[in-house]
Amino acid sequence: MNMGIKRIKCRTGIALVEVMAATAVLIVAVLGALSYQYHASRNGQIAHVQITATRTAQLLLEDWMSTGGSEDYDPAALDLGFSSVMSTPTGFTTDDGMGSPLHNGVYGITVDNVPMLAMLTRADIDYDAEAQITLRQLGVIINFGLASENDSPDWTKSMRPVILTTYVRADASGG
Repeated sequence: MNMGIKRIKCRTGIALVEVMAATAVLIVAVLGALSYQYHASRNGQIAHVQITATRTAQLLLEDWMSTGGSEDYDPAALDLGFSSVMSTPTGFTTDDGMGSPLHNGVYGITVDNVPMLAMLTRADIDYDAEAQITLRQLGVIINFGLASENDSPDWTKSMRPVILTTYVRADASGG
C-alpha cells in the first residue's frame, strides 16, 4: 500500500446549476397550474352566464307561446326585471329569417351583474286556408353587455348571442 497518495473525494453538495434547473421546472409547473385554474374559472363564469341567458330566453319563449305569439306581448309585464322596450343598439346581431323584431326594439335585464338585451322576433311562416291556421315562428335573441358598456365584464363582449326559436299556432291561445 502506498501511503503517500491521497484520494480525492467527490464533493456531495448541490451545484448552483442544479438549483436553477429545479427552480425553473418548479416555476413552469406552478404557472401551468395557475393558468389552468384561471381558464377553468373563466370558462365556468361564461358557462354560468350562457345557461342563465338560455333559461331567460326559454322563459320568454314559453310565456310568449302561451299567448300564441301575440303582437301585444310585453316581457316587462312579467315583473321579473325586464325593462320596457328600448331602441335597438348598434352592434346587436340578428339572424336573417327570424322575422321582424317585436315592437321594433329590445328589452334589457341584468342577471348576476351581467346586462343582457333580449330581442323577440316573430314571423308568420305558413297559413292553412282550409283549416284557417297560421303557423308562427317565435324567436328570442339574447346579446350580452350592450346595455351599458361600462358595467359589463370585458369577457362578455366576445360572447356569441344565445338564439332560441320555436313554432306556435297563432290561434293556439288567441294570438
